[in-house]
Amino acid sequence: MKNLLYIVIQLLVILLTAPLLNGITNKTKAFSQKRKGAPIFQMYFNLYKLFKKSSVVSDVSSWVFKVTPYIVFTTAVAAALLVPVSTMIVPEQIPGDIIMLVSILALGRFFTMIAALDTASTFGGMGSSREGMISSLIEPSILVSLFTVGLISQSTSLLEMMNTMQNIGVPLLHPVYIMIFMALMTIIIAETSRIPVDDPNTHLELTMVHEAMILEYSGRHLALMEYGAAIKQLVFITLLVNLLLPHDQLIAITGIGAVILSVIIYLVKVIGIAIIIAIAEINTVKFKLFSIPNLAALSFILSFLGFLQYFVLGGRYV
Repeated sequence: MKNLLYIVIQLLVILLTAPLLNGITNKTKAFSQKRKGAPIFQMYFNLYKLFKKSSVVSDVSSWVFKVTPYIVFTTAVAAALLVPVSTMIVPEQIPGDIIMLVSILALGRFFTMIAALDTASTFGGMGSSREGMISSLIEPSILVSLFTVGLISQSTSLLEMMNTMQNIGVPLLHPVYIMIFMALMTIIIAETSRIPVDDPNTHLELTMVHEAMILEYSGRHLALMEYGAAIKQLVFITLLVNLLLPHDQLIAITGIGAVILSVIIYLVKVIGIAIIIAIAEINTVKFKLFSIPNLAALSFILSFLGFLQYFVLGGRYV
């Protein structure tokens, strides 16, 4: 029963919140530019409209192009189930760990890349090659960051890692977690195709990365790709806020009220990170393609410094 409750609450929170973050980010950017901008619920309207439309598929495309949207959406939802929005609704053990999480997300990225190549589109191939370069540079930083937190909890289980972080107190007062926090913020910007790595609102073919890969999609297929990307963004933000900004240990009440309060605090934290990402986008410009490795190197250096500080400063109790 508890397993079913966890799945239901987790899916409801993730599926309903993921599109909202894009709206909040775009609204924040519009506000800073003194524009009215689209409503924060605009992505919900877009998804509803796209799901009602049929998909147009090229005659030269194979089955890979057709199944990729479903694989991308499924892998994003599967990854979301591995990262609890609240430890108060989690069963005794969640199957899977950080290695499975990274592997599931990599599977979705792999199919997105080969689907872009499958259409024989010049722009799709260009976006696919760029995505391959960026992901190969960023994934080591993800693994080092998460393994550093795993060292502290002596486990690769996300549930164990979150429980350990709650027992520490305020993780961001420790130099190890400051480095990991900055590394994960950089990773989120790169993995979710945000400025300065990519511009999610651009339609300039020469600079597109993620948008170039899904350029040939339409209708419900495009809706699944966009929805999957939004869920993936929320998964990374959830990792950040629940590992390094834990809150469940502060809730004194029990029962359903504690779960509701925990989810509300989680949503506040997630919205706060979305606003920070929007502010970072506003104050930066898109990098040239060959400058992106510098950002990837920065995220790896930060994560590796956190890894070294774990040993130099004596681990979790310093």
